[in-house]
Amino acid sequence: MRITCNKAIQHLSKNEVELIGNVIVTQDSIVVKSAKGYYFGDSEKTYSDTTIHLTNGNMDLLADRGYYYIPAKKAFFFGNVLLTEDTTRVYSDSLTYFEKEEKAVAVGNVKVQDSTTIIYADSLIHFRDNKNTFAFGNVKLVSTENNIQLFGARLEDYGKLKDTKIFGSPALIQIDTAKDGKVDTLMILSKMMEAHKDSSKALFASDSVKILRGDFSSLNNHTNYFKKDEHIKIYKTSEEDKQPILWADNSQVTGDSIDIYLKDSQIKLINIFHNCLIVSTMPKYKFRYNQISGDTIKLFFDDSKLQRTEVAGNVLSIYYMFEDDEPNGLLKSSAERAKIYFNKNKVENVKLYGSPASEYHPEGLVKGKEKSFTLPNFILYKNRPSRNYFLKYFKM
Repeated sequence: MRITCNKAIQHLSKNEVELIGNVIVTQDSIVVKSAKGYYFGDSEKTYSDTTIHLTNGNMDLLADRGYYYIPAKKAFFFGNVLLTEDTTRVYSDSLTYFEKEEKAVAVGNVKVQDSTTIIYADSLIHFRDNKNTFAFGNVKLVSTENNIQLFGARLEDYGKLKDTKIFGSPALIQIDTAKDGKVDTLMILSKMMEAHKDSSKALFASDSVKILRGDFSSLNNHTNYFKKDEHIKIYKTSEEDKQPILWADNSQVTGDSIDIYLKDSQIKLINIFHNCLIVSTMPKYKFRYNQISGDTIKLFFDDSKLQRTEVAGNVLSIYYMFEDDEPNGLLKSSAERAKIYFNKNKVENVKLYGSPASEYHPEGLVKGKEKSFTLPNFILYKNRPSRNYFLKYFKM
């Protein structure tokens, strides 16, 4: 260890030295610089109450004031702290750096910024060797690449693995703009989220997941969001797990797994697999539910409006009929495959394939008995997450 300065005043009784002008403390690869400082011989530490600057290889640490503990190779800096290494910058009110562990502990108004991500937190631990970062309290992660913001109580960021996990009721919001200029906002709530910063740009949400995007919303326990591929997958992982639920306009969709494909931020295709059911409500007519079930269901959209539905395997359906916009009974059908065509969100044509069978029930036998016309797996969920719930959560 070596200390140099322009002028030194030694206090022999206290075993202390006042260091004045161009103070430089050198210990191995560590260099600490300041305009003035103090050396405490008994505790083997230095202190500066003016701007202090520590360098160690490609790491720079700058602050208004700070201590450097010589035997421990530890620095405690406070006041407008800035740590810089490669493309990463850490801002905080105070920071303790442990050279032997290559660890930095930042506290108060913490901000970590690199070329693609900004992390805010109350406190943070960062390891230089493996680039791992752990953030605590009022955590916010901003991805400047894809306009995503993540919020939570705790964050684990594994730099070399390009993997980030957020705990404590994490929330995601992404404001996107389609090619037609329409602003579309995606919001996701869950109990745990994991983001991959590799080429997949994938986000995984689990446990009590809630999703809202335009007129679409969902409740499920597992969501995979592949931003690059514009693909959202919601699914169950076991027989005991609840089926994911997807709502779109006046329709409710359930199945063991649901894949949503987008193009230019607009929904183009929804694939539903196993134990599939679609229930469509008619607000004008209470208890009249159009229903269709099957082994697999595909929903095709154009300009985010449903154009065609294709169902395969054990198809069962109930559709209410209208004549000049007046109720006109219902049609119960079964087949191996079915295609349903829509026009302005209304059923325009139904085609059945493979042992088709249909049964018409006239209006006189339907009116007042609508609740008796349901498919075997019919269930109508009332817990659709509302936009107001999300807006209140994000305080928008």
